[in-house]
Amino acid sequence: MIHPPGAMVRVKDDWPETSGPCHIRTPHYLRGHVGQVVRALGAFPDPEALAFARPAARRALYHVLFPQPSLWPDGRPGDEVMVEIFEHWLEPAS
Repeated sequence: MIHPPGAMVRVKDDWPETSGPCHIRTPHYLRGHVGQVVRALGAFPDPEALAFARPAARRALYHVLFPQPSLWPDGRPGDEVMVEIFEHWLEPAS
């Protein structure tokens, strides 16, 4: 496990326009935002590779919790959003 529970992580701010053709499986509204790892869910075939019928390495999948006000201006303090994100879309928050 690369990101233990409680680790603060940032969702990579990557786009097809800058990285070339890809099948991005991370919601746009999360890119560049910081959240906290809740738990590792296991390792699963990389859906981005599967979308192009390529061999798919197994990648760790996490539940990551984000404070809702950091994502949307009308979010209320205390409200949260939990999302499943593959490890290759996460980096340690600085």
